[in-house]
Amino acid sequence: MRLDFLPAATLELNTDASVAEARPVNPPPIPLPADETERLQALRAYMLLDTEADADFDLLAELAAALCGTPYAFISLVDEDRVWYKSRHGRAVVQNPRQLDYCAWSILQPEGLDIADLRQDARTALLPPTVGPNAYRMYSGANLVSSSGHCVGVLCVLDTQVRQLDGRQRQLLARLARQVVALMELRLRDVELEHANSALRRLALEDELTGLRNRRALLAELEREFNVCRRYGSPLSVLMLDLDHFKYINDRHGHAVGDAVLRGLGGLLREGLRQVDLPGRLGGEEFAVLLPGSAAEGALQLAEVLRQRIEAARFAGAETLCVTASLGLASYAPEQADAAELLRLADAALYRAKLGGRNRVAC
Repeated sequence: MRLDFLPAATLELNTDASVAEARPVNPPPIPLPADETERLQALRAYMLLDTEADADFDLLAELAAALCGTPYAFISLVDEDRVWYKSRHGRAVVQNPRQLDYCAWSILQPEGLDIADLRQDARTALLPPTVGPNAYRMYSGANLVSSSGHCVGVLCVLDTQVRQLDGRQRQLLARLARQVVALMELRLRDVELEHANSALRRLALEDELTGLRNRRALLAELEREFNVCRRYGSPLSVLMLDLDHFKYINDRHGHAVGDAVLRGLGGLLREGLRQVDLPGRLGGEEFAVLLPGSAAEGALQLAEVLRQRIEAARFAGAETLCVTASLGLASYAPEQADAAELLRLADAALYRAKLGGRNRVAC
């Protein structure tokens, strides 16, 4: 009797009974490689899983199919419980359960997996891709071995016809697999370089203690906003802020507490302002906030709310201290020569707030 393969399972005859009894048979479990933990770490270090399509990877998959004369080729990454395809040629499948994918068998073999007839191999005969609609009949995979020596995936080609790759085709497939790994390494270096550049940009533009813009970045923003304001006639105000008696805090409670106050104020400015407002640290205990779109009256109201919030705040690491601030406000006027003049006017207003007794807003 001939039994047709079914998509979910196949059938097995009970020959001990007088009447044949059919029952489901599952594919054999696929074991884990001995270096599974290290292998997964190596895979995830490439940061490729679930990334967008990449034309360079797609080209390598297409070349693999062309050189091997197969309709299908995949660049697969064998994750913890799935096989995810970075590139797919011939079919649009995105991923498969690891226990149901040929590539999970391939990474167990140092030279990869080469099966001319998937129905005749006990490891693959019962897998859904072998017995389902448009079933595969042939599989050949060359493993993707990381620079640390761990097999993280497979470059594989497949066919719906029983066939065997010749020696030259297997050799070319292995060489292409090494090119896939080289491209993975290149993409990883690109990501690492971007992260390094981002860190450098942060160091160049961000105040390390408070996380706000540093003086250079804030003054550059002020220059841009001033030019926009002058060109389009939109309102712009600048608020300068200085913590009252900050030297006493440092001298009496120590620099660690002083740093906690500055960090806390940085957080308050990030979270307590409008999304369009641009806070920054000019240096020491002196801060500034650019208020695009705010004319004098609205900016004054915002400044007073900010002053009250600072007075009411209890910053982590300095909970026992009542901190206050003096604030100086200036708004754009056509007669101002440049952005530096607007900042000087805000600084002069700050000086008046301090002379007036501190913990107040002056304009």
